[in-house]
Amino acid sequence: MTALVTGGGGFAGRHLVALLERSGVAVDAPPSAELDLCDAAAVRARVADRQPAKVFHLAAFSSPSKSWEQPDQGLLTNLEMTLHLLEAVRHEAPGAAVVLVGSGQIYGEPKTLPITEDESLAPGNPYAVGKVASDMLGRQYANAFGIRVARLRPFNHAGPGQLDEYVVSSIARQVAAAEAAGQSEMTLRTGNPESRRDFTDVRDVVRAYVLASDHDGAFNVCSGHSTSVAELVAMLAEHARIPVRHEVDPALLRDHDARDMRGSHERLTAATGWEPEIPLDQTVRDTLDWWRGQLSG
Repeated sequence: MTALVTGGGGFAGRHLVALLERSGVAVDAPPSAELDLCDAAAVRARVADRQPAKVFHLAAFSSPSKSWEQPDQGLLTNLEMTLHLLEAVRHEAPGAAVVLVGSGQIYGEPKTLPITEDESLAPGNPYAVGKVASDMLGRQYANAFGIRVARLRPFNHAGPGQLDEYVVSSIARQVAAAEAAGQSEMTLRTGNPESRRDFTDVRDVVRAYVLASDHDGAFNVCSGHSTSVAELVAMLAEHARIPVRHEVDPALLRDHDARDMRGSHERLTAATGWEPEIPLDQTVRDTLDWWRGQLSG
């Protein structure tokens, strides 16, 4: 079996490719320089040539905060890439299973917790609007053309290899940098310390992608628990080699930010048996160790 993975060089993509290869799957993960997903003819030619049994679509402009500055990327580019991939599968590999990786941000400010797949969609930034459109497009192609499409809605995920634009990796990098600089103590700077999010280890997340590829429909990928930024800082402080203080940086405070996000993975668990296995404390520790390795010497 061959699996086509878009975005295979990204954070979750690298973990997914490694998992598939360990399972004996032949992986085609072309870099963006080799395959421009905004080029419909090139995407169709690639799918026709490789004839993948499964397609995992992870490639995206993936920064909610930056999508306010570049709304065309968060909305139009993400939707265009999804459309070209679905069209290519429709015409060249209609038997392939497609996994569209969306985002839990499509729900916006939740009315009830935990958030299920039946919650109304109320995206709060251009990135999330684009993900709603891509999700709906996947559903339309499944209904209209009989393509098997799993629409995954992952909440926050973290782990080794993540950019420091995201909260767990950001605070882990700050600690590792202070240690590498030989500081005797350090101050962690974050946004709203009371903001709560549902974090899942990226290694559990990509395992969910693989299991969901044998199914269709919409599935949340989440832990089912929310953790505050202040609690994350406390976890980092436990594993730091120097004393850690915490300070709120006004520049990191965000408007249009939901206070609490916590999802339900009951539908995914019922369909596939998936459960998150890696505790958040281990995710935080592994991310810190990864940054220590990156910044040493």
